[in-house]
Amino acid sequence: MHDLIIIGGGPAGLTAAIYAVRYGLDTLVLEKNVIPGQISTADKVENYPGFSSISGMELMQNFKDHAEHAGVKIQVTGVKTVKDEGDRKVVVTDDGEFEALAIIVATGANPRRLGVPGEDKLLTKGVSYCATCDGPFYGGLEVIVVGGGESAVTDALILSDIASKVYVVHRRDELRACSLLQKRAFDKENISFIWDTVVQEIKGDELVEQVVLKNTKTDEITEMNIDGIFIYVGIDPNTSMVDVEKTDVGFIVTDEKMESSVSGIFAAGDCRRTSMWQVVTAVSDGAVAAISAHEYILAARSVN
Repeated sequence: MHDLIIIGGGPAGLTAAIYAVRYGLDTLVLEKNVIPGQISTADKVENYPGFSSISGMELMQNFKDHAEHAGVKIQVTGVKTVKDEGDRKVVVTDDGEFEALAIIVATGANPRRLGVPGEDKLLTKGVSYCATCDGPFYGGLEVIVVGGGESAVTDALILSDIASKVYVVHRRDELRACSLLQKRAFDKENISFIWDTVVQEIKGDELVEQVVLKNTKTDEITEMNIDGIFIYVGIDPNTSMVDVEKTDVGFIVTDEKMESSVSGIFAAGDCRRTSMWQVVTAVSDGAVAAISAHEYILAARSVN
């Protein structure tokens, strides 16, 4: 039996692991991807202290190298479910069962889908959720970015250096991204904004050819020829494997110590209810969760 199992090897999970091994805990990280973390798909990270500009992939590799140097054990496997058996927790994975005194869930979140006709059919055929991954396929073409937050505007800027034209479609009449990103986007000659508008349908036979747009104020429906669509309308947490209190959309509810409604199960990073989904807050969550798990494990050892 391990002292602590951390599910997820992104910034939150690896930070928790680094702190845990420094506290002398027998710690195992379970991660389904070889290169974990949403941040690994970011072209540039410019708001993480200590790095004025670094690629998401490089930053994530730094996290992993640091964790392995600290002695963190990482096993690549998918997690199916977490069972609470009182003084021990059982994690059921693709490679069997693992036991621990405590669990930290740091499974992150995935891009939210629009849920419109054509989205699933044309996924990877012009529908994307990652400009860093798929942007290079759209050199000299015209694309749409859906959303108005940090991710949408950041990737619109990335695409503006590749595509001939980028249209940002947003359901409101102003962006939610920070002022610096907004200024950069407004200053780009090949980025245009389509306000108060939502996507109703994505059309195409083998590839994306058109989108159907609806103005939220006038209800006017228009069709627009386009080569690709990049979607950034929020995230959905990866928390189906654990039975704890969650929000209506699945984010784990924790206290200030990152403990969930089940004693001995903690959460950190994008999978928990928080006011901000950023690398820096995920790292903070991971550190707090590890310290809290350490306190819990010490208490559990004294009882046993």
